[in-house]
Amino acid sequence: MTAMSPSAHAADQLPRNCTFEPDDWKILARFWYPVALERDVGDKPLAAMLLDEPLVVYRAGEEIVIAHDLCPHRGVPLSLGSGDGRSIACAYHGFRFGGAGRCVRIPAHPDNAIPSKMNLRTYPAIRRYGLIWTCLRPDGQWPQDADAIGDSADIPLMPHWEDVGFQQIVCPSIDIHGFAGRQMEGFLDVAHFAFVHTATFADADNPVVPSYRPVLTDKGFEVEYRSTVANYPIGRVAYGHDGFEWLRHFRTHLPFTATLTVYFPENGRLVIMNAAAPVSARLTRLFAPICRNFDTDQPVQDVYDFNRSVFEEDKAIVETQKPECLPLDPRLEAHVPADRSSIVYRRGLRDLGLSRFFIS
Repeated sequence: MTAMSPSAHAADQLPRNCTFEPDDWKILARFWYPVALERDVGDKPLAAMLLDEPLVVYRAGEEIVIAHDLCPHRGVPLSLGSGDGRSIACAYHGFRFGGAGRCVRIPAHPDNAIPSKMNLRTYPAIRRYGLIWTCLRPDGQWPQDADAIGDSADIPLMPHWEDVGFQQIVCPSIDIHGFAGRQMEGFLDVAHFAFVHTATFADADNPVVPSYRPVLTDKGFEVEYRSTVANYPIGRVAYGHDGFEWLRHFRTHLPFTATLTVYFPENGRLVIMNAAAPVSARLTRLFAPICRNFDTDQPVQDVYDFNRSVFEEDKAIVETQKPECLPLDPRLEAHVPADRSSIVYRRGLRDLGLSRFFIS
């Protein structure tokens, strides 16, 4: 990991071709988002993007480095280069960069001192839930100690991830051509099951939404939602299914992360994290780690496939919504009682200081 303070670069400088309103970008850049699966970060540099900021993720021994994806020499993306697990090399002139983004070799002048100007602009990197998380504008001076950085990072909690008896499953990411706020609102919505998810788990004849009430927290809000809508894949023989009342516990961590804990029969628990990383105002990369304490002997690929199918159903809706942005003024759309989570979510984003519209 590496340390960075806002003074390490021009804090008010927006990314090239930024798709967000400037004030919105500055607010959103203070939060933590995943940018890669830990298992995908190998010897080769990995390209990523967050809030229109191009990033390169690479390994330097035991350290994972996240840096601005441009070589400071002549501006070529470092993600086009090569790596050996200890450092990466620019594809243009072979400049090599190692831990903490430091330039460690200039092939044209191997015996010369390396100026600090050749070091990369780096961002903090935290490993959690099988993902690599970062923040583009962390507040205050970051401590040098990696453990202290981890303690300071406001990364959402995932229930049961480290509990005995729970299996951890890190699903492949999904790209959605829409705004992260729209995707998040869909994840929190409980009224669309009988219309969007009937090919995966829901019942077209069970559209009624029982009353529920969001409870505010210091990070967002929580909702406990009880219904007879099951959470088994369609066609599967489900134990304890008949007459079972399903509890879904949503925990929202503003702006774009939430967890859903589903209470299964026989004390089964399924936890899904919905971490919507805003690549831009028009593109969202969805990360969805899962943990569960049942069916732990089943093929992980089956979980990948089912999870993908559910999110693909949501993706098809989100990519068609208009306006593409998420309207935060409640007067701009109609609402019904089933929308309580949506209303509280939008109010929470508005309270962060975000604009009435996210422009996309």
